[in-house]
Amino acid sequence: MAAEVAIIELLGEPRGCPVRYTMAEATTVAKGTVMQITDPRTASAHSNIDQPIAGILAMEKVGGDGSTVGTVYTNGIFDITAAAAGAVAIGKVCAASATANMFTMSDANDMLQNSMIGYCMEAADNDERVAVRILK
Repeated sequence: MAAEVAIIELLGEPRGCPVRYTMAEATTVAKGTVMQITDPRTASAHSNIDQPIAGILAMEKVGGDGSTVGTVYTNGIFDITAAAAGAVAIGKVCAASATANMFTMSDANDMLQNSMIGYCMEAADNDERVAVRILK
């Protein structure tokens, strides 16, 4: 995966406040992928802006393994990369970018679409990995 998301700290009880979603059985998705919500209560890898975000995939989902569920973390601090045009000031809300597993500054449409990822705990320059607080 080009831009990996790494766990810094899982918060809440149980740790990370995991939520289970249906996932396509044939799909392989790496641990730490930013996941979007689709209908009905299904998670898939985030791939574009303005997609409703579910959280961060807690474990690798191997395609063809017979499993149709996956768990996402919804509460924690994660190391995520800002997009090429993704500079975000500390404390500002960030959202899913057009590049998988990266974020950019949030706008009003992100609030309507629930495509916010969290807020920056550090100032983020373009292509910089920083701590992001996620609470979905």
